[in-house]
Amino acid sequence: MNSQRSRRGTAADRGRLLRFPLPPAAPQDASVWRQLLALGPGVVTGAADLDPSAIITATVIGAAFAHSLLWVVLLCIPFLLTIFSVTARIGVETRKGLLDLVRENYGRNWAMAGALLTIIVNMAVIIADLMSVSDALGIILRQEREFFVAVVAFSVWYVLIFHDYRKITRYLVLLSLPLFTYVLVAGMVSWHHVGSLISSVLVPHARLSSDYVEALVALFGALLTPYILLWQVSSRSDPEHQPHRADAHAATLVSILLAVSVIIASAAVLHFPNPVDMTTRQAAEALRPAVGDWGVLLFSIGLIGAGLVALPVLVASMCYDLAQAAGWNYGLSENPWEARSFYLLISLSMLFAGIANYFPINPVKALYWSMVLAGIMTPPTLIFVLLISNDRRIMRTVNTRWQNFWIGAAAGAVVAAGVVYAVWKL
Repeated sequence: MNSQRSRRGTAADRGRLLRFPLPPAAPQDASVWRQLLALGPGVVTGAADLDPSAIITATVIGAAFAHSLLWVVLLCIPFLLTIFSVTARIGVETRKGLLDLVRENYGRNWAMAGALLTIIVNMAVIIADLMSVSDALGIILRQEREFFVAVVAFSVWYVLIFHDYRKITRYLVLLSLPLFTYVLVAGMVSWHHVGSLISSVLVPHARLSSDYVEALVALFGALLTPYILLWQVSSRSDPEHQPHRADAHAATLVSILLAVSVIIASAAVLHFPNPVDMTTRQAAEALRPAVGDWGVLLFSIGLIGAGLVALPVLVASMCYDLAQAAGWNYGLSENPWEARSFYLLISLSMLFAGIANYFPINPVKALYWSMVLAGIMTPPTLIFVLLISNDRRIMRTVNTRWQNFWIGAAAGAVVAAGVVYAVWKL
């Protein structure tokens, strides 16, 4: 269904996303501005990947371990380039979601297992991101965050049910732009320490402690979040969309640039005995070297923008994944009475996340631990991506050796870190 006015579809549209027509491809002599606009999907992917959970995780890691984990961020560059490219190709070539493909080709049980992992991770991140957005609103309006939980949850639900969330998130990305102040701060504080910074990146200073391995898992979870990989497949399944190598580059650039900048800025400014216990307002102090007292306001606005970009993607991704695995009628173009389970799942997800936000939990701690959980749950998603992208029954083209190497290396690295962390804790 391609109508921009009507939400009603036909029987042939059942199970499909509401697809809005994309603008025609820019001609070769198009202006630089038009070419930048063509990178929209990649930029949105990168912004959604660096949601409030990822921003706070990088803040905690920078405050706790300084530059000693920057090598992990740079190691993720080939991981992200490869994974974004491969997942986009799966969506373009198959026009189906990842768990749809798993159910059709590997069985319903495997698809349901994947959906269960998605629900666990997504619900944890949804609760944490909802907490961060309401906390940021509370900081700006000088009220307790509990006053804003219901408003934010209802807004996300309303956008998903009655509007095209993908179209809206393209504008909400603008609200997250203040977070790029971290890039300015990172440049200011590292100007006189470039040598030591390069040394810490090229010569990793690993620490043999459970906290260090825990941070390693959280950082992998922040950059290789399972939901963003699944959403990459669904968001590229539009029949009119053509793969664009620059999309993967843009998504990777946004993710890595922000992660590195947040870690450097936090390492220079934030000094707490136990950083995971800091408040959102304290985390905002990392922007002070560049903008002074305005740092708290800019940080809060950026956190709201990043959260409102990520939350609809999180909820939609989770609901589509479960619907695909279960074989339900689904799609935001469906009438509610024709996809009752799908719409009910969206509503229950936001209701549950809203209720969970009224428990007395430190938002920073919730955000950080949601990324630890995401890191633990990442390998199964990467394995599904690896299997499907190399299955000639499904794909017209399969991975190159280097693509298989980097996806396998990403899965192996996360598994190794998770095993070491689990053994250390036990």
